[in-house]
Amino acid sequence: MLLPGMIMLIIFSLVPMGGIVMAFQNFQAPKGIWGSEFIGLDNFRRILLLPDSRQIMFNTVAIAVSKLALGMLVAVAFAVLLNECRTTWFKRSVQTIVYLPHFLSWVILAVMFSNLLSYSGPVNQIVAALGGEPVMYLVSNDWFRPIVILSDVWKEFGYSAIVYVAAMTAINPDLYEAASMDGANRWHKIVSITLPSILPTIILMTTLNMGKVLDAGFDQIYNLYSPLVYETGDIIDTYVYRVGLINMQYSFGTAVGLFKSVISFALLVVSYRLAIRFAGYRIF
Repeated sequence: MLLPGMIMLIIFSLVPMGGIVMAFQNFQAPKGIWGSEFIGLDNFRRILLLPDSRQIMFNTVAIAVSKLALGMLVAVAFAVLLNECRTTWFKRSVQTIVYLPHFLSWVILAVMFSNLLSYSGPVNQIVAALGGEPVMYLVSNDWFRPIVILSDVWKEFGYSAIVYVAAMTAINPDLYEAASMDGANRWHKIVSITLPSILPTIILMTTLNMGKVLDAGFDQIYNLYSPLVYETGDIIDTYVYRVGLINMQYSFGTAVGLFKSVISFALLVVSYRLAIRFAGYRIF
């Protein structure tokens, strides 16, 4: 049963890692990997010297961390609300409706948001009706980053909440009955029983997601952004795509991607150590 998955992992994840050597070369396609000149760490020095590197790194971290933090808070809050719902059919219906956007492609959602937020779209029509000035949201550096963050949270929080809802089902009902006998209301039960009981799950999900802290969402931003919002919307992945594939600077693009992966791995290790030290929780 594991064989198909292992074959896919080897073909699409392990074999392509041989291409990492291009990050240390002045790769030229006609010469191939074996014939290209080895230049050591020159591509990585170039990353640090680029005037845009700090802005791209800041954009990536700002968008990714905001998605991670806000997404977790909204998912936990939604899971708590679902857990407090006593009408089974309503609870299941809402949960199903809310996690459906997770299965929609960003190609589809980008078209939807582009139409909603266009200059003559429904959002600007409402703004104009209230006496405001229409705004071109997706080409505004003031609006682009919040739109990216909030749209991703809207898309993913329902699916993320499934894990927390499942964790809440394992809470002993006797704890809630004992709290009721002591005069606790719903808020007291949430703060004193529900949230502490799912804390290990929250720590687990946060730790696992720390490895994606530099993954701000290539498919989403690529389908929404334009050169007008590079200042606030350009991230490492879109920069690698533009430099490595569009401009055919394969070695430099590979170096940027490897630089990102090394930092992500370091953050994952650090977050795991912090989870052990401050929460006493081990994943492995």
